[in-house]
Amino acid sequence: MAMLSGKVAVVTGGSSGIGAASVARFMAEGARVASLDRAAPAAAREGVLEIAADVADAASVADAFARIEAELGGADILVNSAGIAKLVPLAETGVELLDAILAVNVRGTMLCVQAALPQMRARGGGRIVNVGSVSGRRGNKLRTAYGASKGAIVTMTQVMAVELAEHDILVNAIAPGPVETPLTSGIHFASYRKAWSARVPLGRYGRPEEIAGAILFLAGPDASYITGHILDVDGGFLAGGLLAGDGEGG
Repeated sequence: MAMLSGKVAVVTGGSSGIGAASVARFMAEGARVASLDRAAPAAAREGVLEIAADVADAASVADAFARIEAELGGADILVNSAGIAKLVPLAETGVELLDAILAVNVRGTMLCVQAALPQMRARGGGRIVNVGSVSGRRGNKLRTAYGASKGAIVTMTQVMAVELAEHDILVNAIAPGPVETPLTSGIHFASYRKAWSARVPLGRYGRPEEIAGAILFLAGPDASYITGHILDVDGGFLAGGLLAGDGEGG
């Protein structure tokens, strides 16, 4: 039997990147999947309940989860993958940009969790996986607003885990390093990519499928005693200090 047979998984930002890879992995493991996204996927996906939704809007989220309950019976798994980012120096980071990033990355996560909770309680428990970032765990340049949003995800995840444990709802997060997604391809200019790759011990960007594998683990039966954890999926970035070759010849 497939690992997630009989489970209903909801993935926000499910039309591209890490979200789309997670949708594919959940379906392969027998889950019924709902994808929430402001944009339609590049190609129709058979068996996926595609819902147009803005996770930063409370009414839109409520409508989406009402449809999930009506058509799929309610959520067992929630992956908060929807997110936005922009690379901007601190001095040029305006309030409008800060508010926009926090609205999607932080408020969107909270709204979706709140909407999923009654369904998970009714179904006897659940799993929530929030998508953070190494930029929420280390001060990476040009990421004041984005880093603040992902740092909030780390703390929210831990608070959620403590509060929801009594309902058998496990809450964890992943902190990806640089990943080859439409989001990063749009904002990571050549010198920025070079700098990231130089600081990742594995020497490359991750693939969405590699991040989705970690999400699947946290959502699956083998993670039944893990909650409040932040899993770094970063090619060794956060473990790195001085790398081989740094300072040679000096």
